[in-house]
Amino acid sequence: MKGLIRYIITRIALTIPMVFVLLTIVFVVLRVMPGDPVSALLGAHAPQAVIDQKKEELGLNKPIYVQYVNYIGQISRFDLGNSMVLKQTVWSTIKDKLPATIELTLFGMFFTLLIGVPLGAFAARNRRSPADFGIRIFGNVAYCIPVYWMGLMLQLVFAVWLHWFPVAGRTGARVVISSFSTTGFYVLDAIIAGNIPVLLDVLDHLFLPAITLGIVLSGVFIRLTRANMLDTLKADFILAAHARGVPDRFVTYRHGLKNAFVPILTMLGLQFAILLSGAILTETTFSWPGMGRLLVERIYLRDYPVVQGVIVIFAVMVSVISLIVDLLYALIDPRVKY
Repeated sequence: MKGLIRYIITRIALTIPMVFVLLTIVFVVLRVMPGDPVSALLGAHAPQAVIDQKKEELGLNKPIYVQYVNYIGQISRFDLGNSMVLKQTVWSTIKDKLPATIELTLFGMFFTLLIGVPLGAFAARNRRSPADFGIRIFGNVAYCIPVYWMGLMLQLVFAVWLHWFPVAGRTGARVVISSFSTTGFYVLDAIIAGNIPVLLDVLDHLFLPAITLGIVLSGVFIRLTRANMLDTLKADFILAAHARGVPDRFVTYRHGLKNAFVPILTMLGLQFAILLSGAILTETTFSWPGMGRLLVERIYLRDYPVVQGVIVIFAVMVSVISLIVDLLYALIDPRVKY
């Protein structure tokens, strides 16, 4: 137990410098990019006196190193600052968008595992068969497809041509947004309220963007599951199970897949960061009101505090998920000791 507590404290301590390094990179990149928040706010033809006054109000007239020191001190106090575009705090802006991104990411990961793990296990069980080759080709193609292109194709087929799902948005026009004020997670709020029609509407809008992420990232898990399953199926305990007459399907999916799942769980934590980056493009494609779309909009507006705040939240989320996956890894594999 002491070793586990020490490991958690160490991971948290390592997260802090990582966040500051990431913030430093984002801080510098934003300020060397063409344009500035004042021009985005006032336009290119605003009087110079008004521009200077606005820069002084936002603190942009100070040297860049002074701005950096002030911002790092602000972050150290767990204060993300205020938006340069809207008169509201960065946290209140992010808080409204964060549940949408988390919801999309979780359902995207669900479809990733639902597609990737069973197909990878089936391919390993039927090694060198036509099904195996077909699944491997699908995995490679899925991994190479840009997520926005996949989203556009699914929109075209299932929304425009077949009319099975809505093209974009998080809810239908007739759904009252205020009914989701409990947690901000629309699926959870609909379940809490016991409103089945609203729940179906939310799931209807969630399906296409989530399956888009799921298909694109499933290729990684198909290859990983297949490779680990092939190694596991050669183990002595698998041969012993076959010798005792245990059915092949039971041996493959009960014993083999369970023991091959440890590296899959590790990859799950690593892919979470890719899911968040994929969510940015997916949210833009499907007009999903989440963190990714917020980040793109505020980059165009040069809203430095909001962009930096979104990056901080992303970094913390990835670190927390990685820590949780490491702890689960230790619980699943008794050989791992902290």
